[in-house]
Amino acid sequence: MFVILTFGGTPSGLGPLAVALLVVGIGVSLGGPTGYAINPARDLGPRIAHAILPIKGKGSSDWAYSWIPVVGPLVGGTLAGLVALWVPMIMPAIAG
Repeated sequence: MFVILTFGGTPSGLGPLAVALLVVGIGVSLGGPTGYAINPARDLGPRIAHAILPIKGKGSSDWAYSWIPVVGPLVGGTLAGLVALWVPMIMPAIAG
């Protein structure tokens, strides 16, 4: 989102469209293997319920992968914040 708003130069009315297309792109690229798990609440809650509920013939809850939708957004947000601080120092003309 930072890159879209900083370097995209889109009119203010098209900003939400660019963010929506970014989310759709992430979902299309990872939606099959992860079930669109770009939000920890949408992945972790159902995984816990699946592990607790006594469903006959259920498969594994795949706990080996469960940390990725939780840790991924935290790491990504931290990196985006660092880039947001770093870019104005390196390229002051672009930052404003």
